[in-house]
Amino acid sequence: MTEAIALTPAQTLAGFHALSEPLRLQVIDALRTQEMCVCDLCDVLEVSQSKLSFHLKALRDAELVIARQEGRWTYYSLNLPQFELLEQFLAELRRCNPARPGRPCA
Repeated sequence: MTEAIALTPAQTLAGFHALSEPLRLQVIDALRTQEMCVCDLCDVLEVSQSKLSFHLKALRDAELVIARQEGRWTYYSLNLPQFELLEQFLAELRRCNPARPGRPCA
């Protein structure tokens, strides 16, 4: 039997923080079907490289994207196992019992 892997609280926070920005969601959407280089992402998303680099760093720090260097180009793809771990976190919340009323304060 294998032990379930779970995110640390810091990894969970970084993941959801990275997903809370509209441009980052656009990056993720663009990477859904294929790996892309920064220049292609800039073209598709119509943003400057400096702006995109800032958001790619947040996605890399949250381990939601993987960067692969090929020559002078960097290609990005989704790190699907990390998305699965965030999904598991949400699934565990969904399995919780409905909250019971709290005790009255004295």
